Amino acid sequence: MPHPPLIIFRHGQTEWNREGIHQGRLDSPLTLMGRQQAEGLADLLRPLVQEGAWQAYSSPTGRAKQTASLALTPLGFDAKIDDRLQEVHFGDWQGRTTAEIEEMTGASKTDNPFMWNFTSPGGETFEAMCDRVQEFLDELTGPSIISTHGITSRVLRGLYLGLNADGMQDMDGGQGCVYLLKDGEQRRFG
Repeated sequence: MPHPPLIIFRHGQTEWNREGIHQGRLDSPLTLMGRQQAEGLADLLRPLVQEGAWQAYSSPTGRAKQTASLALTPLGFDAKIDDRLQEVHFGDWQGRTTAEIEEMTGASKTDNPFMWNFTSPGGETFEAMCDRVQEFLDELTGPSIISTHGITSRVLRGLYLGLNADGMQDMDGGQGCVYLLKDGEQRRFG
């Protein structure tokens, strides 16, 4: 089923991003750099949303909501909160660094960096995340701007583009940039 155009961005840098701590469903505040990244998104978004009736959505976490507010309020948008846009649940790994997790488990993140995110005890599986993200995509009725997280962004973009887990692993990400998905293609700005 074809989906409407999407603009997807990740929240700005947080204190835990800076420290290399996996947040998952936990939250930490945006750093000064994170707030600046979020404010800079408005300039990237402005020319992309001039035409069409865009809707805006955000993950419920503080970092995603604050990024959405800083990026979208200057453009006249107020993001609706949708729980399906939350980051992958890291289960027992939330609040820990990659080094701590590798020491606990003996499994190296470098073996399969993308799928590693779905292997934590008590965490969310790849299939479960795809199901909730696909449900969100299927309910969209028009062009949509989405403030979310790193792994969630990859899954959203991957499902939109018809990619499997291997294809999603090779997708780029980052903070301070936006992805426009339209007509089965992706373009990065910033």
